[in-house]
Amino acid sequence: MKNTVSTLLKQKQSGDKITMLTAYDYTTAKIMDECGVNAILIGDSLGMVMLGYENTLPVTMEDMIHHTAAVSRGAVNTFIVADMPFMSYQVSVQEAVINAGRLVKEGGANAVKLEGGAEVCEQIKAIVNASIPVVAHLGLTPQSVNAFGGFKVQGKSYDKAKKLIEDALLIQEAGACAVVLEGIPAKLAEIITKKLFIPTIGIGAGNGCDGQVLVYQDMLGLTTGHTAKFVKRFAEAGELMRKGINDYISETKSGAFPAEEHTYAVDEEIISQLLKECE
Repeated sequence: MKNTVSTLLKQKQSGDKITMLTAYDYTTAKIMDECGVNAILIGDSLGMVMLGYENTLPVTMEDMIHHTAAVSRGAVNTFIVADMPFMSYQVSVQEAVINAGRLVKEGGANAVKLEGGAEVCEQIKAIVNASIPVVAHLGLTPQSVNAFGGFKVQGKSYDKAKKLIEDALLIQEAGACAVVLEGIPAKLAEIITKKLFIPTIGIGAGNGCDGQVLVYQDMLGLTTGHTAKFVKRFAEAGELMRKGINDYISETKSGAFPAEEHTYAVDEEIISQLLKECE
């Protein structure tokens, strides 16, 4: 059954936790869809994990449309959410609606996601009025990395925690169908989750949220170097890939691959005739 805005809301109401993972290509999306993940986020995190940028800021609309289209072709039943990249919605409400429409029309997204609270409520209203579902994003919003001075936990003071609660209520009133809560204290996320009637999806926000999202390269052990505190590595696919690649190199160099079972046969009389003609 296709996951939709309505089914995600029913999950919140029934206490059935929502599962969301990032994906950026057809093959990965197809596997996730077959596993029954409720939602896939084509995050602007693709800037770092797919394109090698330092942060999400260089990601373009063309990048997002390209990857969203690939994911939407692979996922049949999953709810597809596409990030609106930096400066695709901040300049004007009109640009926000146009770009959101492109992610749906050209990319095949079921919803778009944008970062911010009170300051983007007009964009949320306009996009929703264009019949496009919007997922909001509060807390540690990666597109604000320069304003934050780095990737830091948000909402740790009274004033900032109160502002996050207020922003959550405002984006809900503006028409958001769900909100991602990133990098905030677990107890604050729990308060926000109880106050909202729309689902909350946590990443580094504790298990009191209505669901969770992780970058799939992180949770499958494909990334190296620093790992955020909130990441759990559910598999070590990176090590498995390294072993497979090293074995391929070794067997190719030794001549063990390809073996007879990996090759195609031909009638020996044909080979004999060809050899005579080549003499």
